[in-house]
Amino acid sequence: MSGTLDLPTRKHEAWRYSAVDKLRAGDLGKWRQIDVASGDNARELLVISDENAGETEVVQLRVNIADDARFELFGVIASGEFSRVEVEVTMGRGAHFEMGGITVGGRNTVREFVTRVNHAEPEATSNQTVRSVHWGAGTGNFLGAIDVARHAQKTDAAQDFKGLLLEKGASVNAVPQLEIFADDVKCAHGATVGQLDETARFYMAARGLSPDLARRLLVQAFIGDALVGLDDEEAHEKLLGTALDKLDKHL
Repeated sequence: MSGTLDLPTRKHEAWRYSAVDKLRAGDLGKWRQIDVASGDNARELLVISDENAGETEVVQLRVNIADDARFELFGVIASGEFSRVEVEVTMGRGAHFEMGGITVGGRNTVREFVTRVNHAEPEATSNQTVRSVHWGAGTGNFLGAIDVARHAQKTDAAQDFKGLLLEKGASVNAVPQLEIFADDVKCAHGATVGQLDETARFYMAARGLSPDLARRLLVQAFIGDALVGLDDEEAHEKLLGTALDKLDKHL
């Protein structure tokens, strides 16, 4: 039986907005396991750029964060006709998961983050911030699921998604999913989509900035939110630079 028969379709919730026609049998099932030991801190940086991406790029991570451990994931998806970062996280007691993600692109590309965070034990915290900037017929997606087990009291989980459309025809999609069985928890999610602030652009133009530079600075401020939790200056500049380089090619 061909592996193609096992490929997902848009009927699957986690693939609702994906470019499933770009998938091949060998793209899926290559999960990389990351285990963060009790009390440890770990960080992963993901960059999908013109330098390392093919037409289809799928990254799949399974992360176990033990008690009182911390794991940070920061990533930029800026290349590929279809690029997807899929993350499954299981939290121990008192663990923390921090994620910042950026998608940028135009033409007919689809670039997305898909996460499932399982708060399996009490007193764990998670925070996910995703920013998407798209133009042409480009699409940016964030599908984020949070599961809170019945005994996982004192959970504190948050998702924040914002999309910026630079041209008509582009789209962004956010699908938050919360499944909560505990009663003493804080779970919040927010999603907004908009265009560049014309008042700010006018203000900057009045002070001599070119339209392209004004747009670049506004986009930089917008996507910078996703990297607030990254305290490594070199890594911060690398990720931000990858996203802005893609924008510069469009300007």
